[in-house]
Amino acid sequence: MENTYDAIVVGTGISGGWAAKELCEKGLKTLVLERGRMLKHVEDYTTAHKDPWDYKAGDKITKEIRKKQPKQSRTNYVNTESSSHLFVDDNEHPYNEVKRFDWIRGYHLGGRSLMWGRQSYRLSDFDFGANAKDGVAVDWPIRYKDLSPWYDYVEEYVGISGEKLGLPQLPDGKFLKPMEMNCVENSFKNSIAEKYDDRVITMGRVANITEGTKPGLGRMTCQYRNRCRRGCPFGAYFSSNSSTLPAAEATGNMTLRTNSVVYEVMYDVDNKRATGVKVIDSETNQTYEFKAKVIFLCASTIASTSILMQSTSDRFPNGMGNDSGELGHNLMDHHFRLGASATYDGFKDKYYTGRRPNGIYIPRFRNLGGSTNQKEFIRGYGYQGGASRSDWSENIKEMAYGADLKKTIMEPGDWKMGMTGFGETLPYHENKMYLDNEKKDKWGLPTVTFDAEFKENEFAMRKDIKQQAAEMLEAAGFKNVNEFDKGSTLGLGIHEMGTARMGHDPKTSVLNRNNQLHTVPNVYVTDGAAMTSAGNQNPSLTYMALTARAANHAVEELKKMNI
Repeated sequence: MENTYDAIVVGTGISGGWAAKELCEKGLKTLVLERGRMLKHVEDYTTAHKDPWDYKAGDKITKEIRKKQPKQSRTNYVNTESSSHLFVDDNEHPYNEVKRFDWIRGYHLGGRSLMWGRQSYRLSDFDFGANAKDGVAVDWPIRYKDLSPWYDYVEEYVGISGEKLGLPQLPDGKFLKPMEMNCVENSFKNSIAEKYDDRVITMGRVANITEGTKPGLGRMTCQYRNRCRRGCPFGAYFSSNSSTLPAAEATGNMTLRTNSVVYEVMYDVDNKRATGVKVIDSETNQTYEFKAKVIFLCASTIASTSILMQSTSDRFPNGMGNDSGELGHNLMDHHFRLGASATYDGFKDKYYTGRRPNGIYIPRFRNLGGSTNQKEFIRGYGYQGGASRSDWSENIKEMAYGADLKKTIMEPGDWKMGMTGFGETLPYHENKMYLDNEKKDKWGLPTVTFDAEFKENEFAMRKDIKQQAAEMLEAAGFKNVNEFDKGSTLGLGIHEMGTARMGHDPKTSVLNRNNQLHTVPNVYVTDGAAMTSAGNQNPSLTYMALTARAANHAVEELKKMNI
């Protein structure tokens, strides 16, 4: 078997797909490894055209699914029969919890790029400079100007619909036309504009094509079906399967291998470089070694860090690149599932067309200087939500479907509106994941243990999130305003971040400003593990930009024979 390549990419999700595309297009013979099964665009989206009545339980989660996914089904994310097959079997892929952690995973080609919520926002210098300003954790080694051209680059390829706002805390991008607000959302937007000078209502910036086409396999305009979590046969939203992986394949430089569980990065102590990876074939249990000049770990935050932790040697007894001792620490996620909801008396004669796979967005307005600064907490939050004549929470993919939807959907009820806050979580050293070598998985590999929780700053922020949501709805003339808090644990936001953070100093961070391991420069980590702080924005767009930037750097360094 041919086992030597120019580059190896581990993982095929948001980050892995981008790494594959960029490295292949730049001429590198690239091996792309996916631990899960093959899942082909269009033909393997087996539930894409099914309706609720095609399922005995009306497309609700069944007892059989709960048995297979006891942890993931306790969330509202794995709650339908039509998409449960895209999430892992918890019994086959166990993990451990000192404190509750909801680890949502999809082990197949494309990973969670098939099921993601697609909200796509840039970080700003408020985010990149926050740790230094607040004296929290370590400073980001980059600023917005370093990533801005790469945000441009990936947005133009992906297709992000949205509205330009001119806000320093939420930089504008290369947008397709925004989706439309309905009448109640427009009324809310106008009321907030009249009553506040620090708050803006806009449409969510979402990776769904709203006009024209984008590169990939037949990617076309969104059909407003709102079945995105099942895989989109139209390629209307961005996924690795419809976009970046076909681009990599088209170069002739990609070798794709599924069912390949990477468990170690090999190290040459004399050259101080990684030489390749060790893989278990998940179907045959055979092991293989593949070699390359450069390795991109894009397996997702927890998985990439696990691989580094398992890559021990005399030089790295505590895991590859872990001289700082920070590997596995500073675990972050966004906290959410709280806000306010209300009803609206008017517009009884109005409805809307289609099932818009998006909602409204309210950018951060706290701790931006001057009168916006708060005494009770640092950092900030944004809101996602929407109005409808059904269950408003459908607009927020991470919330899925609530109990209110049990009401009949055949007749429109009153207009309802809701807003859910997404808040930043600080990077605490003691929030961590680690390996349990006593509890092994089916391949004899150590399992992951989570020990992380939200703390005082998050709880203080949560009080404000509820209060401000209710205040805004009341100010805009809504009725029956109710604050809600459904509770939040790490993992529920599905935005795991920070376990191999970037930083200036090898003594306090794992990666440098180019996403390289400080001590093994031909290993790059470009998924959520690299994040030094979380911001309050959905992070996938940042992963894409970091990956494209790092791939460009890797190719330049190879040309200079520096790695």
